[in-house]
Amino acid sequence: FKQQAFELMTSKETKTAFDIHSEPDTLRDKYGRNTLGQSCLMARRLVEAGVRYVTLTYGGWDMHGNINGSIRGQMPSFDQAYARLIRDLDDRGLLEETLVVVMSEMGRTPKINENAGRDHWTFCDSALFAGAGIRGGTVYGASDSQAAYVKDKPVSTADICATIYHC
Repeated sequence: FKQQAFELMTSKETKTAFDIHSEPDTLRDKYGRNTLGQSCLMARRLVEAGVRYVTLTYGGWDMHGNINGSIRGQMPSFDQAYARLIRDLDDRGLLEETLVVVMSEMGRTPKINENAGRDHWTFCDSALFAGAGIRGGTVYGASDSQAAYVKDKPVSTADICATIYHC
């Protein structure tokens, strides 16, 4: 297994996949010239090269204070990169066989705290799923009016894992 891993990491295909500078500047700009944008582009290149599982981390969502400013700082880059990744996978015929999941470890409190932030909350959360046969535009489940508790169609961690494995 060590030898296989070494060969994978040093192969010509892998080196080519990691060379995002070979992409047109216009496409790199569409993903966003930031860490997340270029990571999403790299993820698309890895999927295109045959990698079966790619994980990205986009930190900084633990907003216990100044949530309004933090969201304004995080969301534009996320929206741009995520939308471009989905469109690019679709344009290349890869979206039907690629599952894209966006989620975190838990939800956030429905009320703003004394530091103008939101704390950890395990009772209600959300996730995005796209591709691999997931019907676009579908909303599954619902929270109560305060986004505090699941009101309709609760989903467990096991359900999420089963969906990922199925897709």
